Amino acid sequence: SLHNVTGAGGLDLLRNDGVDLAVGSMLDVPADLTYAPVYSFEPMLITPPDHPLAGKAELKLDDLSPYGLILPPQRLTTYRLVDLVFQQNRVPYTVALEVGGWEVIKQYVAMGLGISIVTAICLTEADRQRLAARSLARWFPSRSYGIAMRKGKFLSPQARAFVDLLRTVAAEKRG
Repeated sequence: SLHNVTGAGGLDLLRNDGVDLAVGSMLDVPADLTYAPVYSFEPMLITPPDHPLAGKAELKLDDLSPYGLILPPQRLTTYRLVDLVFQQNRVPYTVALEVGGWEVIKQYVAMGLGISIVTAICLTEADRQRLAARSLARWFPSRSYGIAMRKGKFLSPQARAFVDLLRTVAAEKRG
């Protein structure tokens, strides 16, 4: 069975033996877990195609300041990371909307309700038709996505096969 949950929900399921493993992004790895990165994706600014930042020759972090950000809820890692980077660089920012789910965030950005910072994994070819995307790797770290498990946990053959599949696909893409 596959469950689609937030990072905190995945950690709870891991700790309560509700799942064998979790796939996601972790900034801080708790002492009772192991985390093996599989993929890495750069941070991207997304805007509507006609937005002033979409065509700006050289983008600076403070260029984002006048525009409202559309971010996931504060309790999620992405929001905390965005806040940390802006605070460390002493750049003010505003949050126009907090919404759950990358698809909703992309739709609201496409509608012109704000701009956002997402990882490149979130962007499809169809998104690139309706959104402008620019790397923010100069200010934000790339996000790894990988496999988290409880320390000392043995995987079932099915779970092991799933982990092997993820690693094989990632190796082929790096290729």
